[in-house]
Amino acid sequence: MTLDGPRWGPANGTAKQLVVLCHGVGADGNDLIDLAPYWARAVPEAAFVAPHAPEPFAMAPHGRQWFPIGNLDPLTLGAGVRRAQTALDGFLDAELARLGLPPDAYALMGFSQGAMTVLFTGLRRAVPPRAILAFSGALIDPESLPREITGRPPVLLVHGEADPIVPVSRSRDAEAVLRANGVPVQGLYVPNLAHGIDDAGLSAGALALQRGFATPVEV
Repeated sequence: MTLDGPRWGPANGTAKQLVVLCHGVGADGNDLIDLAPYWARAVPEAAFVAPHAPEPFAMAPHGRQWFPIGNLDPLTLGAGVRRAQTALDGFLDAELARLGLPPDAYALMGFSQGAMTVLFTGLRRAVPPRAILAFSGALIDPESLPREITGRPPVLLVHGEADPIVPVSRSRDAEAVLRANGVPVQGLYVPNLAHGIDDAGLSAGALALQRGFATPVEV
């Protein structure tokens, strides 16, 4: 599964970092690439890319998905996110090589199903990302994390408390599991926010990227 999608930046000079933005189910990479100019103010030497998920959306004639959501059985979701992990891993390796960057010079961001994918993948990468930003997401297959975790990058969880699509409890549960596994995590739970990203989340994400690229990741 070869991924591709819109790219932006860097704002200044040659890319020294990579930020990968993973969209939600039913969307595609164009849904998130507009975040790049805003976050580039914090990380002006970062190149941004928003890959289209590997599968056509199974529940509509347009859009993409990282894994199917028709069956919410935990085993089915776990198998699906592992397929997505394989695709995203390959894309990350190829994109870092294309830009001539070292294997740790990247951060992951995802929204909704994309957040589930980057949390699962980033915590299992041979070389961890500098930061993981997960908006309106969840931690899939948390039981496997203690035996599969390969690094402890800083994680930012952002979730609207009025989210009707993915309940805010999913990020709160993720925060508890991450802390129990020694992962440095910050949770931002936004009152009255539904399934989306607001200014508070954008600001928190900018700071998380800035700090992540300034500090080596604990392995």
